[in-house]
Amino acid sequence: MNDKKDNQSLRFGAVILQDFPWQELVKLWQKFDSLGFDSTWIADHFVNYAHPTSPWLDGWTTLAALANCTSRIRIGTLVTSIPFRHPAVLARQAMTVDHISNGRLEIGIGAGAPGKIDPSYTMTGIDDWPFKERTERLKEQVEIVDTLLRNTTSSYEGKYYHLKDAIMAPGPVQKPRPPLVVAAHVKASLKVAAEYADTWVSFGADFGSPHELVVENTQKRIAYLDKYCEKIGRDPGSLRRSLLVFGAEANTAFASEEQFIEIVDRYTALGINELVFFYPFFAPEQIPMFEKIAKETIPTRRKE
Repeated sequence: MNDKKDNQSLRFGAVILQDFPWQELVKLWQKFDSLGFDSTWIADHFVNYAHPTSPWLDGWTTLAALANCTSRIRIGTLVTSIPFRHPAVLARQAMTVDHISNGRLEIGIGAGAPGKIDPSYTMTGIDDWPFKERTERLKEQVEIVDTLLRNTTSSYEGKYYHLKDAIMAPGPVQKPRPPLVVAAHVKASLKVAAEYADTWVSFGADFGSPHELVVENTQKRIAYLDKYCEKIGRDPGSLRRSLLVFGAEANTAFASEEQFIEIVDRYTALGINELVFFYPFFAPEQIPMFEKIAKETIPTRRKE
């Protein structure tokens, strides 16, 4: 885990989904790298389940290329859906991308959307686990990824996953391992985040939801998270708290500098110390303000 001071600093990230033409994606990543964002993120689903017939590139393959065409910015999946990745394979992919990026990887991991939302299970025949099993598997997957990346040789005996003398060489660049970013929105997964995560991430509420609901949900989740940290003897301040701006505010975050500052102030007041925004591809008139804020406003807010 990272130290408390590092996890209290304010960070800003940008998400770009991998449904753009390849060369356009490369240009956007390099733009984020030069603009001064702290991190950039892609998704890791079998398809874009909001638009399942649209073009869609594989998450971890794309992330490796992202690592190779940027030099400064931290990179990661927001987040890897565990039903589609075996944890040992995921750990190997993460180790590899950490080398390609020279130690800039953050490993986003979450339980994944259920079949009523995501058609990938029907498409692939992969099991759509019941809720209880999904959260139990999340815990085991996080434990396995954590263990494999900390050790050269690991064994694991869980309810769902079993490893025997699994070798992870040469090991990641970052020590003891790349940061784990655990998506958690309910009590069971918040417990996993409290125990293992370097960063907890949530999206607050469904796309288009009013900010009042995002605030209410985020406050409740932070309270649960702090409670679980204290219960296991962890300093709650050692856990970075990240919010993907996903509600109605996602549509207007870069409408003006004032709107951006209002969003930042609203959530930092709750204890959020990382805000991740969508690149405003859905509102191209906001792109100039997006770039202006990245160059001028974000550096100022970091110093406050």
